[in-house]
This record gives sequence, structure tokens and C-alpha cells, in this order.
Amino acid sequence: MAERTLPSGFDHATPKTEPYENVAPIVSSYNERIRPVLDALDNLRRLNIMKEGIQLPTIVVVGHQSSGKSSVLESLAGISLPRGQGICTRVPLVIRLKNHSVPKPELELEYNDKHVPTDEDHVSEAICDATDELAGHGNGISNTPLTLIVKKNGVPDLTLIDLPGITRVAIKGQAKDIYDQIVNIIMEYIRPQESIILNVLPATDDFPTCESITMSQSVDKTGERTLAVVTKVDLWPQGLHEKITADDVNIGLGYVCVRNRIGEESYEEAREEEAKLFNTNALLSNIDKSIVGIPALAEKLVQIQAVSISKLLPEIVKKINDKLASQLSKLEKFPRKLTSLVDVISAFMHIFGLARESLSKILLRGEFDEYPDDKQMHCTARLVEMLDQYSNDLRKGSESDAENKFLMEEIRVLEETKRIGLPNFIPRTAFLTRLGHKVKAISCMSIEFIDKLWDYLEEVVMAVLKHHSEHYHQLQTCTKLVGRKLIDKMKEKSMKYMKEVLEMEKLTDYTCSPEYTMEYNKLIANRHNLVERVNAISPQIYANASGVIKVAATSPINVGFGEIQVSHLSQYITLLPQAFDLKVRLAAYWKIVLERLIDNTAKHMQFSIFNLLNEDVGYEVLKDMVSSSGGGIERLFEETPSVSVKRDELNRSIKVLKESKEVMASIIDKISTNGN
Repeated sequence: MAERTLPSGFDHATPKTEPYENVAPIVSSYNERIRPVLDALDNLRRLNIMKEGIQLPTIVVVGHQSSGKSSVLESLAGISLPRGQGICTRVPLVIRLKNHSVPKPELELEYNDKHVPTDEDHVSEAICDATDELAGHGNGISNTPLTLIVKKNGVPDLTLIDLPGITRVAIKGQAKDIYDQIVNIIMEYIRPQESIILNVLPATDDFPTCESITMSQSVDKTGERTLAVVTKVDLWPQGLHEKITADDVNIGLGYVCVRNRIGEESYEEAREEEAKLFNTNALLSNIDKSIVGIPALAEKLVQIQAVSISKLLPEIVKKINDKLASQLSKLEKFPRKLTSLVDVISAFMHIFGLARESLSKILLRGEFDEYPDDKQMHCTARLVEMLDQYSNDLRKGSESDAENKFLMEEIRVLEETKRIGLPNFIPRTAFLTRLGHKVKAISCMSIEFIDKLWDYLEEVVMAVLKHHSEHYHQLQTCTKLVGRKLIDKMKEKSMKYMKEVLEMEKLTDYTCSPEYTMEYNKLIANRHNLVERVNAISPQIYANASGVIKVAATSPINVGFGEIQVSHLSQYITLLPQAFDLKVRLAAYWKIVLERLIDNTAKHMQFSIFNLLNEDVGYEVLKDMVSSSGGGIERLFEETPSVSVKRDELNRSIKVLKESKEVMASIIDKISTNGN
């Protein structure tokens, strides 16, 4: 294996006074392979691909204010970052380090579509100026990222995001909820599974109580994507080895202990002092050399970054392709801008053609591909349920007189319709009177069903029309009004029809169904048994102490109408045969009436839906528009600002995704060509 050459000051061994060979912290061939991939990911960040919901492998630096975050980043980049009291990092600072063999370092800031070149002497000031522009002057923060590109010989190829340090106490110039603002930014960056969390912990702190640890544990419970950097080890070396060995806070990617630059030390001097500290300090020298020093941190970060990228690259490509296909599909369904009357008329016919087809599918054919998860729009099934419920309600409603004493309604009707004539003859008026009472008792159910049916159809029709005209507010409003007028008109017709059907059932007793005669003969066969039972209990009549006539209770009898008591019939023995005959005729005929009513309602329901689909809502809308007060069809297709914004946003998203796809295709080609 080739010997690894370290950059200036990057040495795990004893400090050296001679200059170090100035190369990257790991072998150059590795950097040559990983750098194009990092450039590709940086291009995706520049395109703001994360706004499309596609997360990128990211190393996110978190820690408390003054924990040493900026110092660690300075040591990795070899440049000075803003320092001072309060929050130094007030915006997410994306630091893109590129190992580059240029004789002079090249630094540039990117933000708000600006590219601001700077240099090592002025980079801190440039960052402060850019931060003021993004977050305002003072101590406020912003979630708008600022990117710092560092091309320098000897830096590790890394992209890191430094976030504002955690602070609970707002100082002058900060919002009272500064803590919540910082937490929200941090959580946004560390929550994605693609993020590697670089948790900066001062050796002086108790790790389990560090809030940055609590935050990272909330999104990375196993610690598999958390790396801890322990700073200020020279200030508190006591027990450090034991703390990182015990790992009470579950840091899955391990620890790296570092000593940051102090005062006016050069970066080379700082590395020499760091190596000397970990080699000579009695408490720190027993820590494994593979996890101490900035060079070890750089190497570990590059390796973690490489593993993360190799694992996520195929998924990123897939997500970009899937999102692009989805956005193109949305744009295809989006209305195009209408620039002429021909365009308007064409769009008008297209919309109402689609609406009619949708209604035909869900109301007649039972095809629900447009509304797979909305059961309310699975209309054929819902209509059958409504009809079944109506049928059950009718049958239950017809039994409402079951609580009355057996045959008493029939006897009362016979007494009120008796006339001079032959005995044992049932007047037709008696049958029609009882029939009318029963029809009246269920009439409200039929009217309620029609009302419920059209309310449901109105809901469905309005939903379909709204869906197909969703991009045109004026058309949607007009369609809603015209659609409701049409539904009201058809509902009125249905109500009239149902009332006529009910009136016909009251006035006319007719059926050609043989079931009537069969049912009548089956039930009338029980009449002799009933009369005999009532005759048998007649002698049991007696007067109580008050002289009131009473009849001794008898056991129930079944004469085709379930178990009934007949004691109360003994005083109506002469009307009993007629009353039972009337009861039987009505029972046999009532089955026919109910079946006829349910069948007619079902056919009327289907017929009404056919008529509804044949009604040209588009024609009614058009007629309304060309009226003197309508304003013309063009008004219906005036595009709202929100629609225009949505279309522009879709086009922007598609542009970004296409460019991102090209970026990824290019890097995949390079990987394939290199066979790596």
C-alpha cells in the first residue's frame, strides 16, 4: 500500500519543525475519485434540489455556542472564520472544501444568486457582510444558506454545513424565541436520514447533558450517523479517555479528540502543538492515536462521506427521475394559457366532456379509477346501499301497526264502513281505507329517500365539476350555480313522480301477480282455526267486582301472523270472519305494493341518473354566459394569479430536476468509465 502523505502539520506522531509536504489528508488518487462526485452533489445543492424533497448526503455540524465548532472548521479549511461574542454563525454556512494544487488559495461566497470572490485575509469580513445581508444587521438569524467555496492545496475534499450554535438566552438584538428558531433550523438539517451529524462537544461539558446530544439522539436513536468531536481537551483532560470509552451517549461513528488553534498560532504551529499534546500529556497520551487530531478527523470525515455517498447515490438518481416524471405528469394535466376564443371554446368542450365521462363511469359503469380511495365517489355501490336501506325502512315501517291488538284496526274500519246489504261481504271502501292508512304511514320514507338521493347526486356532480374546472375560478363558480339549478329542477320532478306513485297506490287496488292469490289462500286457510279458538273462549267471559266485563286470558295462537292473543276478539265474533279476510287480503296485497314501490323507485333512480347525464350542463353554462348579463365565455377562463404561480413553479421544478438529472447522468458515466 502506498505510504499516506499528510498536509502541513497533519501528523499523528511527534511534532516536527520542518515543513510538511502540502497535500490532502488522504492519498491523492482517492481524492481524484471522490471529488467529481462531491462536485456533482454541490451542483445539486446549488440547484436547490432539496427544495424538491430530495435529500443529499450532508455532514451537519452542530453544537452549543462557543463549543469550538468554528475553530474545528477553521482547522479543516485552514482559513479564519468570524469570531466574537454571541452567535458567530447566524445562517447555515455551507463550506465546500476542494483540494486543489493552485499556488494561491481561491475563495468564493455564493448566496442569493451572487458570486463574491474573496481571499484568506478578507474571508471573515466577507462572510459577516453576506450574513448581514441574509439575516440583517445585529444578532438575528436566518435559514437562508450561505456557501463558502475553498479551493486550497492540502484541504480534505469535504462539504460541511455549519449551523448556528445553540443558545437559550437572547441577547440584545435577538428575538425572544431565538432558541426555538435555532432548534428548528438544526432539526431541519439533522432530521433527514441522509445527514451525518458532526456533534462538537467541549471536553469541559458533561456529554449526557449536552443539548446538542439530546437533539441528535431524537433523530438518530442508534447513533449510526453521529460522529462526536471533542474540543478543548487541553483545558479538561481529566477523565476524557474514560468518557469516550464508556460512550454513555451512544455515538455510533465514534469520537475524535482535537486541540484547536489558540491565539495567533499558525495552522502549522497549532498542529504541532496538537500532536505534542496527545503524545506527551499523561492523561491524553493513552487515547488511541487513530482518534486524535485534526488529520484523523479529516480522514474520518472523508471516509464517512464517501461511504454515505456510495450508499445513497443510486437512490438519489431514482428520486430525481421519479420526481421529474411526477412533475411532468402534473404539468401535462395543468391547463395551458388560453390566448384566443378558439382556445377557450376548445377548453370548454374538453372540460365538460371529461366531466360527463367521469360521471358516466362512477354513476353508471362502476369504474372508480379516478377516485380509488374516495368511497363516497364509488357511486354505484353507495346507491345500492341507499336503496337497500330504503327497502328495509319500508318493510319495518309497514309493521308499525303490529303493536295494536290483532284485527282491531280491521274491525274498526268494518264498523265504520258497514251499510245495508248482504252479511259477510267486505266493502271495497274498507280495503281502500286500510290500504290508504298503510301507504300514508310509509309516504314520508319515500319522500325522504328521494330527497336523500338527490342530495347525494348533487354532492357527486358538484365534486366532479369542481375537479375538472379547478383551474378556472369563474368557470367553477358559474358551473356550481347552474349545476345546482339543474339538480333542483330534476329533484322537483322526482318528488312529483313519487307523490303520484303513492297516490296511485292509495286509490287503486290492483295486481296481476299470481303471488297475491297464493299468499291469500295460504293465510285464509287459518280463518277456521281462529274462529274456533275465539268461540272456545266465549264462555269464559265474567264480570269483575265493579261489574266490568272481562275475558279470561288464553294462550297465544299462530294464524299466519306470528304469535297473537285472541281473548279480546270474543265480543266481535260476528265480524271476525270479515275482519280476518280483510287482514289477509291486505297482507297479501301489501307485499305486492312494497315490491312495486321499491322496484319503481329503483327504476326511477336509474332513469333519473340517465336523464341527469343527458342534461348538457355545459350548454346551460354557455346559455347563461351569452345572456345579456353573462359577460361572455372568455370571462370563465380568466386565469387566477394562483394558477399562474403554480404553473411557473412546476416549470421551475422541472427545469431544476432536468438539470439535476443531467448532473447525475454525467457523474454516473464517469463512475462507469473509471470502473469505480
